[in-house]
Amino acid sequence: MQKITGIDIQEHDQSNRILKISLENDIIDKLIFPFNKFDLTALELKPFTRFTLAKSLDDLTDNKLSKLMNSIIRDRSTGCFIIGPKSITAKINDKFLVKLSTAIAHLIGIPNHDAMAGKYYARFHVKHEDTSDSYLRKAYRNMDLHTDGTYVKDVTDWLIMTKIDEQNVEGGETAMLHLDDWEHCEDLFNDPVGKRNFVWGSPKSKNIDYKVEHPVFSSDEKGRPTISYIDQFPEPQNMEQGIFLQRLSDGLEESKNKIITKLPVGFSVIANNYFWLHGRKPFKENKELSRELLRIRGSFFVN
Repeated sequence: MQKITGIDIQEHDQSNRILKISLENDIIDKLIFPFNKFDLTALELKPFTRFTLAKSLDDLTDNKLSKLMNSIIRDRSTGCFIIGPKSITAKINDKFLVKLSTAIAHLIGIPNHDAMAGKYYARFHVKHEDTSDSYLRKAYRNMDLHTDGTYVKDVTDWLIMTKIDEQNVEGGETAMLHLDDWEHCEDLFNDPVGKRNFVWGSPKSKNIDYKVEHPVFSSDEKGRPTISYIDQFPEPQNMEQGIFLQRLSDGLEESKNKIITKLPVGFSVIANNYFWLHGRKPFKENKELSRELLRIRGSFFVN
């Protein structure tokens, strides 16, 4: 494993497919000044400022961090890493974490416009009470394994989820599954129903006024399975599609090869959206429960 000054790189304790990248205090300290140059409004309204943040981060690693992250995220055998500050100090607040996530994203590719939030990223809370129309904010329900971007026209190659804060939390662990570790992948991938177009919609909170059509399963350039699926948004048009989706859902949730892990506050998980699925376990009920997350998703740079 390559060494990068100011960065600690280890295999994740639950999967050799996932790397854990910890930024040493020295790197964090040196990011404070360039990050303070831009407030969040500037980042939201002037896209080029986001690349300035990304360059500040990469320059501190002699431009090795971007190479490492891209080599992981594009590699079928890995395709996922978590990254964040080795130590959480008073300097690391929510605005700093938005900027750090922005910098990381812009070393990988171009973020999509997030219609739910109206900008290139979305921040959302999970709390005790919820009246939303999506599993995203329902604390006490299992969020089943899924990929992102199933209901939009944008290419969604990757996603970033950052844990900005959490209080009074038990449970709510992140669930991850790599397609190549899924026991039922071959069976469902070879079912012709999964390779025909499905209709995909979305609830009102997503602010998407159209529907898209695409299959659940496709193939990469080497013929290996890729997936685009979330349980809440397909609109089966016949019994065949409905029963296929039920088999798919059951097969994913029953998998014994899911990775169940707790993402530390301040860390981001970055995953390839074609062969990694992600979800969340239910929280233990608590009226004071609070978690804030940030989401960015987008496409790879073409070069």
